[in-house]
Amino acid sequence: MRQTLARRAVITTAVLGLALATSPALAPAQAAPKTNTNKPVNVSLTVQGPDGLLFKGKVNTKGHDVTTATGGTHKCDGTNGAANPSAVPTPTAALDDAARRNYFDWDGTWYASFDDFSVDSIKDVAGGGSAYWSISVNGTPTPVGGCQFKLKAGDTVAFTWTAF
Repeated sequence: MRQTLARRAVITTAVLGLALATSPALAPAQAAPKTNTNKPVNVSLTVQGPDGLLFKGKVNTKGHDVTTATGGTHKCDGTNGAANPSAVPTPTAALDDAARRNYFDWDGTWYASFDDFSVDSIKDVAGGGSAYWSISVNGTPTPVGGCQFKLKAGDTVAFTWTAF
């Protein structure tokens, strides 16, 4: 009798397991397909130095690897610091695109601990010990670094030389 009960328990468990595994209603949820959120967007970019406007224009940008003389090459696509789950356009990528397309330089130090660049100079105007380049989007300072903040089409991005 004991062997019969044990055999029934094993068979019942196997049948239940098979039923659960093949049941569409109880099957594990399929992962949603990944969407490409790193599509280029058009933004307005201004760079305001201590003595006036250094750049103003529309920029078509998306997140990408950025290379600076001081910082080297690093991703700047919004996934930095796990800020976004997939690549997105960012303010520093927009600055980089504007610089390349309009033939001006910018430089930045890479900070691995922040997984982001610090913008040190734009058009040979350095922040130095008395100032820094602040980043704002739509008039509000970004709460994260320039490689972490997600831009949307139509955003207004500003890099502003800001004295301490």
